[in-house]
Amino acid sequence: MYGIIVALKDINIHIEEGEFICAVGASGSGKSTLLRLIAGLDTPTAGEIIVDGVGVIGPGADRGMVFQSYTLYPWMNVADNVGFGLKLQGIPAAQRRQRVSYYLDVVGLSGFAKALPKELSGGMKQRVAIARSLACQPKILLMDEPFGALDIQTKEAMQQFLLEIWQRTNTTILMITHDVSEAVFLAQRIYVLTSRPGTIQQEFKINLPIDRTYKIKRYSQFQHYTDEISDLLRGQLKVEVG
Repeated sequence: MYGIIVALKDINIHIEEGEFICAVGASGSGKSTLLRLIAGLDTPTAGEIIVDGVGVIGPGADRGMVFQSYTLYPWMNVADNVGFGLKLQGIPAAQRRQRVSYYLDVVGLSGFAKALPKELSGGMKQRVAIARSLACQPKILLMDEPFGALDIQTKEAMQQFLLEIWQRTNTTILMITHDVSEAVFLAQRIYVLTSRPGTIQQEFKINLPIDRTYKIKRYSQFQHYTDEISDLLRGQLKVEVG
């Protein structure tokens, strides 16, 4: 019989408006738990989570969520999937259509508004999921390893796409990932979590150009960040195994 498991402990992070932040950690570090707490899907046993001065007590339209699985409604076409949250919010139909059209254009899927999810590739499905979250115009977009199920070529294309979306919309983003290279490519700052109970081991400010392409992965500074963060995570693994 197991006792109480402490998933996270002494977590203290801050995210400024318009920032792109990543949290990385090994399996069991509480990354997904952290995101669920901020989303209001779980309740912390201690401490508080504040978004724009207001305490989080449950899910809300001020926080959008994108999961690794696409979570699209298979019986709805792309436009209806994107507009679903707006309909729940009671947004008038004309305004819904206008906003759906705008965000389908943002994610490059204007020509697929009437398509069903089964007709889309994995990358396209994830674009729809991102458009659905952005359409509700959240104060922060929470992303739980959104590209983890994609092949490497699609994953790299989606990383570039996400950076372009972030720059175009100025949306605040918190993304968790186990992929260190992905985090360095995307983030302005990275929080490294220890293994259970998850705590903030170190914060990295990523001093790389804002306008990034895959070529930046060849920079020595990019490799330096990747190696340093990877070494931290390997050190945790040795402690656990040992």
